[in-house]
Amino acid sequence: MKKVEAIIKPFKLEEVKDALAEVGIEGMTATEVKGFGRQKGHTEIYRGSEYTVDFLPKIKLELVVADARVDAAVAAIVKSAKTGKIGDGKIFVSTVEQAIRIRTEEKGDSAI
Repeated sequence: MKKVEAIIKPFKLEEVKDALAEVGIEGMTATEVKGFGRQKGHTEIYRGSEYTVDFLPKIKLELVVADARVDAAVAAIVKSAKTGKIGDGKIFVSTVEQAIRIRTEEKGDSAI
């Protein structure tokens, strides 16, 4: 099993969710986060004072998938989240040792 974490632009959430559903990924967790990378941020004027907004709003998606479905999940995220502009985000894939469904106590791939 693999955990896929994707940081995407907020307005791409629905497109990514739909693209993942098309490849058979049923569950995920989405969290509103703030961050920056090469995009750095921007300056804004508030009540006549200029200030820098370093952290930009993003969405962090987390999903655990069977090893055989990782490539399809990553491809779906890339295709649907990509705008071609700086700040599109990143995807991280890591190994998951164990997954357990609390309700039924199923373990491993059957729990996801």
